[in-house]
Amino acid sequence: MLVSYNWLKELTPVEISAEELCHRLTMAGLEVSDLVSVGGELTSIRTARIIEISAHPRADRLSLCRVFDGERNFTVVCGARNMRQGDLVALACPGTLLPNGMKIESAEIRGFVSEGMLCSEEELRLEEKSAGIMILPPQIEPGKDLATSLRLKDYVLDIDLTPNRADCLSMVGLAREVAALCDTPVMLPPVDVGEEGDDIAQFVTVTIHEPALCPRYAARYVSDIAIKSSPLWMRRRLELSGIRPINNVVDVTNYILLEWGQPMHAFDYQLLDHGRIVVKPASLGDIFFTLDEKERILDEETLMICDASKYVAIGGIMGGLNTEIHNTTEAVLLESAYFNPQNISRTSKKLGLKTEASLRFEKGVNPETVGMALNRAAQLIAELAEGTVARGVIDAYPRPISRPSPVTINPQTVNRVLGTELSPQTMVFYLNRLGITVEDGDENGLVASIPSHRGDIKEDCDLIEEIARIHGYDHIPATLPSMAAAEESGKILFQRESHVRTFLANNGFSEVITYSFIAPENIEALLVPEDHQARRVTIISNPLSREQSVMRTTLIPGLLTTALENHNHKNVDLRLFEFGRVFCNKKEERLPEEKWMLGGLMCGVRAREAWNYAREEIDFYDIKGVVENIFHLFSLTDVTFHSDSTTPYLHPGISARITINGHCVGELGEIHPHVLDNFEISKKIFIFEIDFGKIIDYLSVGSEKAKPLPKFPPVYRDLALIVERNTENYSILRSIADAHVRYLDEVKLFDVYEGEPLGVGERSLAYRIKFQAPDKSLTDEEVNQLYEEIIAHLATKMKVKLRT
Repeated sequence: MLVSYNWLKELTPVEISAEELCHRLTMAGLEVSDLVSVGGELTSIRTARIIEISAHPRADRLSLCRVFDGERNFTVVCGARNMRQGDLVALACPGTLLPNGMKIESAEIRGFVSEGMLCSEEELRLEEKSAGIMILPPQIEPGKDLATSLRLKDYVLDIDLTPNRADCLSMVGLAREVAALCDTPVMLPPVDVGEEGDDIAQFVTVTIHEPALCPRYAARYVSDIAIKSSPLWMRRRLELSGIRPINNVVDVTNYILLEWGQPMHAFDYQLLDHGRIVVKPASLGDIFFTLDEKERILDEETLMICDASKYVAIGGIMGGLNTEIHNTTEAVLLESAYFNPQNISRTSKKLGLKTEASLRFEKGVNPETVGMALNRAAQLIAELAEGTVARGVIDAYPRPISRPSPVTINPQTVNRVLGTELSPQTMVFYLNRLGITVEDGDENGLVASIPSHRGDIKEDCDLIEEIARIHGYDHIPATLPSMAAAEESGKILFQRESHVRTFLANNGFSEVITYSFIAPENIEALLVPEDHQARRVTIISNPLSREQSVMRTTLIPGLLTTALENHNHKNVDLRLFEFGRVFCNKKEERLPEEKWMLGGLMCGVRAREAWNYAREEIDFYDIKGVVENIFHLFSLTDVTFHSDSTTPYLHPGISARITINGHCVGELGEIHPHVLDNFEISKKIFIFEIDFGKIIDYLSVGSEKAKPLPKFPPVYRDLALIVERNTENYSILRSIADAHVRYLDEVKLFDVYEGEPLGVGERSLAYRIKFQAPDKSLTDEEVNQLYEEIIAHLATKMKVKLRT
């Protein structure tokens, strides 16, 4: 919002500079984004009185004017005809640079030297077009600079208001704010309407069909008006506020909008059918032409202002072309109303029509300002358009709007929240400066009555903020808030997450954050059956779009969508991970079950292309190795991977189920080709998804312990077994562990072989077994005996043959 500093000082007599005012407003939450000085270019223009006017002897259309600037006389050749002897004018002496860029010099015109120029408002950029030179008010003294005499030198503040401060969308509202910050009085504009006409009931009737959409509609009738240009002071204030002056009547309605924050409209009374005003919704598909000469297609939610036979305005947004004020207008009907903010917002968006009026109505204007603003507008039109105001006001108010409810705050709570030691009397003083009256002022509670223009104050926290603003944020001591120690479980989860994030980042992974709300089609694309857990989605009752209409039950759709987006941008080598919640609907409970999950995705090449690296694609064992290392971070030893072909969105035979102590905690594998087709991905994708919240249950605090380096050397034996092709490595390892052989330290698979001379459906698995005693060196005889125990145990428990 653009604000004139001079205008603001008329409403509250602040003595601080414009720069200091900007600082105080910004510190109080009304950010001033820019401060511009205006009118300084007019300080070189002097006021002068015309002493004598004579005809130019060599030019019929020129005059010779002798003017006095308070110090000396000047002779100026002038082509205008609107001045008279004794008039005060704006004189540009030789050497003056005009706002339009013209430099004035002494010049000979038809044999006479012109010592300057008498300026028009157009040349001074005070008006778009001028018919003659600028005639100044008679009370101005000659010899003064024009900017000071007409108060044209000013500052314009550009204030970025927050959405809740609708009260500051007016000069009166800002004056209240500045007065509270500077502890100065507010001087409201005088309202004194001289009603000299007949009773308004003879000219106007108002009917409201939808009180919910228009709770209040007030009107006045002004006749015998003369349409002309507004005076300079009003045009200047409108222009500095970003509004183009039009004529005196329209300018008054815009001026009231700026002054009081109350949008108004003036109808040409002669163009209103029977002087009737009917407020009702439009019919679907009706067409209406607004003042901007554009066609608007209406619906049943569009509230219209009508006369006896037609639409004349879109309520609260813009008037109609059919009742526009013209130069021939002789009488006007003035509208001042309160419209439902939500309806104005919806209508404005539907029509694509944003106006200064709709901006204020949708944020909420003060309903008690309706009558005050209407009377002020009638007064100004009577003064500036020489009109006659009819007696009385039509004020249709079928559904009165209640004032904001009183709010109670506790002084101790205020000081605890702000970290201050303010007394209750000081708090009352601050609130009174904001126009908030306080009924009780003891330490047990302050009951504050909220003025109608502060509809944003609803709770005690709002009042605490107001006290902080007036006290000054810079006067509140900087203190650290008291915080309770985090629960041990939450602390452990956070630490484990940090370890995993660091590990994955160090291994080339990038963390992504995807939406918790997804499209139902994303679940369909995973090819899960109806009874699958991924189908237990929670439906959003008021989604922003269908693409965000259900809550995710798995992280996989988000990871695949991210991969697709990267592939579309030619980024095909990916390593991604995400921590996030999934939400599984439980029919027997109202709220879904939340799980804290870790998901990962890999695709593309194993390593960046280089001269010493062969180009190899990522496979199942790459992502399995990443998951194994994640569990190694936590020293989890009972983690197993079981071949699994039941997960519908994973490739059968290239997927595994992850268990800890027999309990499933996740899955990994290659995405099923049909699922990739559904997501329009052409590359192989490998993923893992782990219930991270569940694996924390298997951790014990302080379980990581260091052990001394072995003092005695290990002994190794290799064991080659012939097994059926579908035998899992895990089953062999589990069986060896179950033998409980003494001094057995480690078993590793180091070779897998298929082919001749092995039979069809067979393969060879070769293991390296490590034996080590903590207290002695093992002999070959001891190791051979332990080795035979392992072979014997395997022979009895599994279908294996020793390969020789």
